[in-house]
Amino acid sequence: MGKDITKNLVGQPIFKQVMKILPKEQFDLLVRQCGSDRYYKSFFSWEQLVVMLFGIFSRCDSMGEVCDGMRALAGKLNYLGMDSSPSKSTAGDALRDRDNEVFKLYYFALIKYFEPLLSVSRKEKISFEKFYAFDSTTITLFSDVMKGVGRNPKGDGKKKGGLKVHMLTDVHADTAVFAKISEAKMHDKKFLQHLNPSKGSMLVFDKAYNYYRQFAEWTEEGVYFVCRLKDNAKAEVQEILFEKLLGKDEYGVYRIEHIHLKYKKEKQEKTLCLRLVYYRDEQGREYKFITNNWDITAEEVALIYKYRWTIETAFKKIKQNFQLHFFYSDTENGIKTQIWCTLIAHLLLNVIRVLSKSKKAFSTVAALIRIHLISHLDLMWVVTEGRRAYTKRRTSRNKSPATAQMSLF
Repeated sequence: MGKDITKNLVGQPIFKQVMKILPKEQFDLLVRQCGSDRYYKSFFSWEQLVVMLFGIFSRCDSMGEVCDGMRALAGKLNYLGMDSSPSKSTAGDALRDRDNEVFKLYYFALIKYFEPLLSVSRKEKISFEKFYAFDSTTITLFSDVMKGVGRNPKGDGKKKGGLKVHMLTDVHADTAVFAKISEAKMHDKKFLQHLNPSKGSMLVFDKAYNYYRQFAEWTEEGVYFVCRLKDNAKAEVQEILFEKLLGKDEYGVYRIEHIHLKYKKEKQEKTLCLRLVYYRDEQGREYKFITNNWDITAEEVALIYKYRWTIETAFKKIKQNFQLHFFYSDTENGIKTQIWCTLIAHLLLNVIRVLSKSKKAFSTVAALIRIHLISHLDLMWVVTEGRRAYTKRRTSRNKSPATAQMSLF
């Protein structure tokens, strides 16, 4: 069986090809605005971004591993515009002292920069062009630099710290459009005040964000939402709009109600009118969805909530494919810097998948880039093919030993 010896070699390693996707001129503009290179004579902001992305893509566990790994690539660092690998202390000082704001702003700038490329798909049977989901995920820290959640341990045990990554994603494009990092103790509903959805948008989220006053403001602004109703909610049923008795094995919408929920604003009690949809899924689980949209079908309401799972898969991709079990710094600023750089890496992989039109899973693309990070292979070939082809042997099968000996005479 003969190998196909065709080689897809290029003049730059894969890591350099990934970095070339990033618009460096926008980063330089943000650096000047934030003054993040002020007082630095070496190891500038772009070099720190390169070092962080190298560690994130290669899944290094510590800054020492990152610096030692790059030091072994001395002959290839010139591709990245670096003369040498930084020392561990230099990189650690930058994580502690350089404000993470420049990396945060760059992440938001990249979202806008790649928006035309990523927003080409559309979920079927969804009538809203602007369709967003938001949720949060908690990341455990092994220090109390940021306040964690849960009870204090008994005895001499020390409570672990933690942080939350709150994220708003475009469901159609399956990419984040906004993110915020907070201490894990911050309640989820406080994230709502940072959102600014445009008129006509559809938001979907879990019942942890039940905040009736915010719901009323969205209704006045023409912003729609779908979420689950809490079990202890005091809903006043005004009218039963639809009711159907489902059989044992049937599923779907079986009841629709017009309800009122009370909330307080400026010390006055207000009323919020909503639509309550009862739904049973294929596994027999029952849900109660509330929405302020009265025009779409109840089936679309249930489908919209089903797409909320896309943000859960986004968090799963980030946690499984990037190094978030160990942090390169024990300072709050360093931890936030690593989170923003991880989100940039996640966005880059989404862009690569779209550019290459690869049908491989996200985890497969992440693994291929990690394995071939310093190989001089074509990036698009690696994420689309990345395997050796074998040509079919045309010769006859091996002869038996007796037959082979007879052929000698």
